[in-house]
Amino acid sequence: MPLTTTTRGADDPRRRRVLAGAAAALLTAGGSALLTGCSSGGAGADGRSADDGRLRESAARDSAALLARYDATIAAHAALADRLRPLRADVARHAEAFGAPSASPSPSSPPSSAPASPAASPPAAGVEVPGDERAALTALADAERRTADARTAALGAADPGLARLLASVAAAGAAHAYLLTGGGS
Repeated sequence: MPLTTTTRGADDPRRRRVLAGAAAALLTAGGSALLTGCSSGGAGADGRSADDGRLRESAARDSAALLARYDATIAAHAALADRLRPLRADVARHAEAFGAPSASPSPSSPPSSAPASPAASPPAAGVEVPGDERAALTALADAERRTADARTAALGAADPGLARLLASVAAAGAAHAYLLTGGGS
């Protein structure tokens, strides 16, 4: 005699009663919002897209500000230009992904005979850059971390597609901060 096991599927009367009871409990306890929350309407499709638009604009502004910081650091410390250009190029692509206007190419480094000023450079696009190269890299890494943290904090308010983009760019920012502080050297 073969050994049989009893499995209860979705058509099992007890399972249907439990599921129906759970649904009824949700509805009577004001849980109708939970059941409709997954629909396309939810809090209103227009409200969601407006929120996403604001998140994209904010992320584009943050990327543009970070790009200006890279440009100012490269202008102030020509010796760091080769190290910073690949990271700057990533930030420019991130800005474009969020809808910022296409970023101009990285400023060209001055001839190697021009020494970098030991004092803090004048603000380029409103950005002050420390005169010491190590301090300038630390300031840039801090800006990358702050931007990555802001993007991570915005994940919960974003639609899934924008959340994936925010998460990816936040991870890239964290990697940039790591590389800027000597982790990749």
